[in-house]
Amino acid sequence: MFKQANPLPHHVSLLSSPYQTHYSASNPFFINPPSPKVSPLFRKKTNSSSNQSICSSSTIPTSSFSSIPTTTTTTTTTTTEVEAQSESEELSASSTSSTPSFCSAFKMVPVVDPFVFWTFFASLLGFLLLFIFRFQNKKNVSSERKTKMNLLEDQAKSSAGGGEIPTVFNSGTDIIIVGAGVAGSALAHTLAKEGRRIHVIERDLTEPDRIVGELLQPGGYLKLIELGLEDCVEKIDAQRIFGYGLFKDGRRTRVSYPLERFHTDVAGRSFHNGRFIQRMREKAASLPNVKLEQGTVTSLLEENGIIKGVQYKTKNGQEHEAYAPLTIVCDGCFSNLRRSLCEPKVEVPSCFVGLILENCQLPFANHGHVVLADPSPILFYPISSTEVRCLVDVPGQKVPSIANGAMANYLKNTVAPQVPAELHDAFLSAIDKGNIRTMPNRSMPANPLPTPGALLMGDAFNMRHPLTGGGMTVALSDIVVLRDLLKPLHDLNDSASLCKYLESFYTLRKPVASTINTLAGALYKVFSASPDEARQEMREACFDYLSLGGIFSTGPVALLSGLNPRPLSLVLHFFAVAVYGVGRLLLPFPSPKRLWIGARLILSASGIIFPIIKAEGVRQMFFPVTIPAFHRAPPLDADTKTM
Repeated sequence: MFKQANPLPHHVSLLSSPYQTHYSASNPFFINPPSPKVSPLFRKKTNSSSNQSICSSSTIPTSSFSSIPTTTTTTTTTTTEVEAQSESEELSASSTSSTPSFCSAFKMVPVVDPFVFWTFFASLLGFLLLFIFRFQNKKNVSSERKTKMNLLEDQAKSSAGGGEIPTVFNSGTDIIIVGAGVAGSALAHTLAKEGRRIHVIERDLTEPDRIVGELLQPGGYLKLIELGLEDCVEKIDAQRIFGYGLFKDGRRTRVSYPLERFHTDVAGRSFHNGRFIQRMREKAASLPNVKLEQGTVTSLLEENGIIKGVQYKTKNGQEHEAYAPLTIVCDGCFSNLRRSLCEPKVEVPSCFVGLILENCQLPFANHGHVVLADPSPILFYPISSTEVRCLVDVPGQKVPSIANGAMANYLKNTVAPQVPAELHDAFLSAIDKGNIRTMPNRSMPANPLPTPGALLMGDAFNMRHPLTGGGMTVALSDIVVLRDLLKPLHDLNDSASLCKYLESFYTLRKPVASTINTLAGALYKVFSASPDEARQEMREACFDYLSLGGIFSTGPVALLSGLNPRPLSLVLHFFAVAVYGVGRLLLPFPSPKRLWIGARLILSASGIIFPIIKAEGVRQMFFPVTIPAFHRAPPLDADTKTM
């Protein structure tokens, strides 16, 4: 029984009709008897017997109301007496006509309001109908997409006699590719195998000599196999990589790639970048429908907002123009064409200083090595059977001068003492040889401007810090996505429809690209030294977390290697490191200072990863299926529309 704020004698409650139902805000399914206006007749104090429950017996005799006071003072007016008498008569009548319902009403028996019941029923029915309609709509969209795909594939097969998509739709080239680096060469070979006629224009066809792009993660090697290019890592003295060795303040640990579920040939690969690119160029040029030409593209040819082709200069200085329904720009990190196809926001957080160590043994054979040095990491990995690449990260855009010897002094006095003992002598010898190279490390999130007739790919489109060696993995993954999107298309000449359709490329690539991009940016900031105590604790916690082994090491390494490109898994592991760091601070005995550092550590971790996620796009990264372009069907050809 509910307790009222201002309780009245039980007999006063009987003035209210038992058929009047009132609902409290806390529970609308219980009767809450009203508190009626009490006549002056009942304002006198009642005796103790009247406080007993009126429901103490199953029946309530009419005589039980004889104890109700009916006397009034001499000052009571005639109107009051009449009012009291009337109320007394109504009370007596009520007690004889509906006595059995008083007890049930006052005990507040659960009663479901019909309005609430039907509202709930209507809501449930509406939800059910909404689910059915949405499922039916999704089924129709899927069916429509499948029908279009089947029509396109059937038309292509009939035109090619049951083989691949025919190579000739009209006179001219189908696709122009600007740049023949890793992305351009792999893309040319892949699309040419699909029957497209490809024209590749590369600024310099001689073997490149770079200090980055030399480590291909296992996830990238799987994409290489999917594209039929795995033999490009053969005959170049490429080295198999099975994991990483981590070094910090004299301690070391090893983390391995989780390759148990894969073929024994699946592993990372490290090599000379130039040798790898030349092998890919040769493989692309071996196809009859690929034209590989040396020239410098100076501009894109635009007409009515549609890219029609490119203008370029040959190595002899002659001006030429090339036309195709689709132009794909893959001219690298120094691209001069990207500004018309995206909104570039290039950052240069640091520079790499490159050396080659010869005839030395790495502490962990067939592993990459990361030294958590001060002020930033140092990398070592084999690029041939006799050579080890060393990359020293120097924060900022300016590095010590190589010409005046400042760089050599920096490497000997600041970096060399932090190099593992097994590599120390070889490191000093490489400095003395003087073959020191530098390269800025660039970072640029993908921010495309969809343009009819053109598409961006590779480092011209999206860059991340090269610490994790994920650039080639992202590029090869993008090529697989684009190949699958273009496969059902018979004709590329409808630029507007093609541009709208290829918007799905920017969404479908996100899970792999955003995971590797975010991890690269976050790891670089965590591995770099900082005067902030919270950042120091985060760095220490990351090293210890990876040293735990099991899921604590295989999980992050699977993300880094491209074997498990799941953004949510990345965020969970990143904050698991932060929580682990807080736990280390609070054990065995917390103190106010340690609590404060722990709080700052969590804030610091959030400040590292959330800006990177924001730049990548929260919705595209975690909820790509909610974006309309994700479900976009390929456009129909003119001939198919008439069928």
